[in-house]
Amino acid sequence: MFLELAWYCVWSQRGHEQIAATYLRRLVGVTIFCPQIRFKKSRRRGVVWVTEAMFPGYLFARFALPKMHRQIQYTYGVRGIVRFGDRYPTIEDAVLAKLRNHTGGGEVTELNYELSEGVQVQITGGPFAGLEAMVTKILPAKQRVRILMEFLGTKLEAEVGDSNVLPQSVYRLPA
Repeated sequence: MFLELAWYCVWSQRGHEQIAATYLRRLVGVTIFCPQIRFKKSRRRGVVWVTEAMFPGYLFARFALPKMHRQIQYTYGVRGIVRFGDRYPTIEDAVLAKLRNHTGGGEVTELNYELSEGVQVQITGGPFAGLEAMVTKILPAKQRVRILMEFLGTKLEAEVGDSNVLPQSVYRLPA
């Protein structure tokens, strides 16, 4: 009997997407795609690179549902297979192919931070750490930027190292 393979969305424990993916990869007949993003984030100790799931709490698995349902459902780190009532929606191969293409074929996509004039940034180091500013000039030879910020009720222009600023995100990722 031939069982059709299809892509499904698997609900993982939040923050455990990679753990669930690791255990699911051990199952015969299951293909996993768990896209992640790598980006700079401001922490107490400074700016660090972090890697997080592109879709927090979810990953994609290709398998034969009737045959693998129970094994997938009870895999460590998995909360369940996404369903609506009794229906388990499938994801078209073309949709996953586009997503894979968008991530460069791998599972980790690195977000690049190109600073340019007019970009809103957050200062992550030095005496102005935590303040928001706007880049007014790029000083590439010095690896510094000139920024304009409001400080104590007045506009102030300063030069800071480009490693001490992060562009403000259009959308914020969960902490």
